[in-house]
Amino acid sequence: MAFVDFSQKSLYEILRYERALRHQPINESFHAPLLAYALIAAGNLLVLSSTWALGITGTYLGDYFGILMDEPVTSFPFNLTSAPMYHGSTMSFLGTALLYGRPAGVMLTLEVLAVYTVALRFEE
Repeated sequence: MAFVDFSQKSLYEILRYERALRHQPINESFHAPLLAYALIAAGNLLVLSSTWALGITGTYLGDYFGILMDEPVTSFPFNLTSAPMYHGSTMSFLGTALLYGRPAGVMLTLEVLAVYTVALRFEE
């Protein structure tokens, strides 16, 4: 149930972001398809592998219901960063902005990064 709920919300947010970018001006200096695909692939790898490492309960229910893991997860991708979901989704946002060549998407990515940075200060 949590997975379906989160998947629907995630897909909805991705489509909203893509639709918002589509209506923004293009700047060719921001259009970098190869870098974009690399960022999207690496970002999705971080997000999906952290979901795998934490499991459904640790990913979707832990914070909301106080279900904590017995031990901190130290395997990939947590051996690269303590916040792979935040970093991975930020990389995906930036990759999408660069794929479409939209400076507005880069600015939104910076806002997302700022919000995630503040959130991490409370979480860590």
